[in-house]
Amino acid sequence: MPRARPIAATLGGSSDETETAFYDALQRGDLELLMSCWADEEDIICVHPGGPRLVGAPAIRTAFEAMFANGTVRARPSQVRRVQALTSAVHSVAEHVEVMLPDGMHRAIVIATNVYHKTPQGWRLVVHHASAGVAEDVQAMQAQQPVLH
Repeated sequence: MPRARPIAATLGGSSDETETAFYDALQRGDLELLMSCWADEEDIICVHPGGPRLVGAPAIRTAFEAMFANGTVRARPSQVRRVQALTSAVHSVAEHVEVMLPDGMHRAIVIATNVYHKTPQGWRLVVHHASAGVAEDVQAMQAQQPVLH
């Protein structure tokens, strides 16, 4: 299936670029871009807050299709901490998440770990593990928000 834009222009030069594309795809509900961020490996893993461990692209795609069926998810990473080696990178992020539900907008802080491998196609996601933030995470995030006058 042809893509609307060349993925190579969006991904691959660094784990940061792939992470930016991943969160951009989430916000736009772009399933093809989101899935292109993942490595083409059988053992890729995704865990959403409170959810089961999803293994493999078909299971991950199905979960994101269901998520996007309810609208897009605004997830903005911050407080990124990186550990990088020659062919792997681990990013620990705090996600500011907003989801519209029938009873209105819900906001949360989610703590996520994103693991990337450098592949022949560039840097690709192999693990996304997210869990609900705790009160201390929310307080720390609120304390860092600038005051607008």
